[in-house]
Amino acid sequence: MRVSVIGGSAVTDDQYSQAREVGRLLGERGHEVVCGGLGGVMEAVCKGASRAGGHTIGIVPGDRRAAANDYVDTVIATGLGSARNVLVVMNGAAAIAVDGNTGTLSEIGHALDMNRPVAGIDTHDIDGVEHVEAPREAVEYVESTL
Repeated sequence: MRVSVIGGSAVTDDQYSQAREVGRLLGERGHEVVCGGLGGVMEAVCKGASRAGGHTIGIVPGDRRAAANDYVDTVIATGLGSARNVLVVMNGAAAIAVDGNTGTLSEIGHALDMNRPVAGIDTHDIDGVEHVEAPREAVEYVESTL
């Protein structure tokens, strides 16, 4: 399954590690990762998935594919700015949020509007988000919903 992983572009070392572990688990379990393709959580999840043999898809906001982080296998340039957030969550069967600011908040809202299950680690406290403490719990939650 494809899982959208959303989160902040500026993160702490702990949040980066959590996102990398989410990516590793998804990659090991044969899931594709969809993200915004840039830094922070996006880079970390792609790094983890890539090193575990998983496939990563980065939907970048600008029109330059070269803007994607080094761990994105398939880059989709949109030229849409933050409007690309809809595409990030639409292309996953579920979403995992790690940290994040207003962009992540919008992606959570879009995912919930699309009836996608959402697991959250250290992210916005919103009804409909399954808040978990660890990457394994997040991955197991989204797997259990599909």
